[in-house]
Amino acid sequence: MSTTQSLIQVLKAELKAAGLTYAALARELGLAESSVKRMFAQGDMPLSRIDEICRVLKTDFAELSRRVADTQSLRLELTPEQEAAVVSDPKLLLCAICVLSQWTLEQIVATYTLTEPECIARLVQLDRLGVIELRPMNRYRLRLAKTFRWRPDGPVMQYFRERVVGDYYSGGFDGEGEMLMLVHGQIGRSLATLFNERLQRVAQDFAQQHLADQKLPPDQRRPYTLMIGMRSWLFAAFRELKRDPDAPLPAAFAGRRLPAPAERR
Repeated sequence: MSTTQSLIQVLKAELKAAGLTYAALARELGLAESSVKRMFAQGDMPLSRIDEICRVLKTDFAELSRRVADTQSLRLELTPEQEAAVVSDPKLLLCAICVLSQWTLEQIVATYTLTEPECIARLVQLDRLGVIELRPMNRYRLRLAKTFRWRPDGPVMQYFRERVVGDYYSGGFDGEGEMLMLVHGQIGRSLATLFNERLQRVAQDFAQQHLADQKLPPDQRRPYTLMIGMRSWLFAAFRELKRDPDAPLPAAFAGRRLPAPAERR
């Protein structure tokens, strides 16, 4: 995405956050609504117009530029070497998981047995690995896209398979707000992509709610982990009973979907 496109997207996001429609902005600028719509659609506006929009939004061009910079060069995944570095140190992996949830240094130190110097040292490592951009006062911004995920067969997911999955599924999933669901079915290949996109949105909604609820008192929040999986799969015991291994699967056993939020400390 070009810088101009990023600027337009940031302006649109700022208007939405401020509850301003194109019609309302047009009234503030003394323009026709159609002119404002065309201006945003074509991405063609002079700096003087951007300044006027900033005035309406009660912000300035410098802040707008920072927001545009925050949208640039976000990583979709890390390299295998970077992931290997993350899992080589349990405290570094813990900090990586925490920053993915936008925890502050203070929250990490207050929750876990890391000292402040230990936590800062891990934040410096995550900065070097390209996970975050460390800023003054030990604040940071994520350098990972919203659609970031660990490599399916990479070091981090291998670590989770070996040490985390068993612990996760050992629970009863019968507590408050917990659920375990296993659904089999046979669907078209094109629809599988659609379901994947829906599940990704569920994960993003969960992450956004986590950020929004940080303002709640600690006694009104509980730690939950959402695990989502979908693959073309048949239980091994059932595969062994198939007459023809290459025959299409019955509708009841074609796939698996596992949305399962469960509490884990």
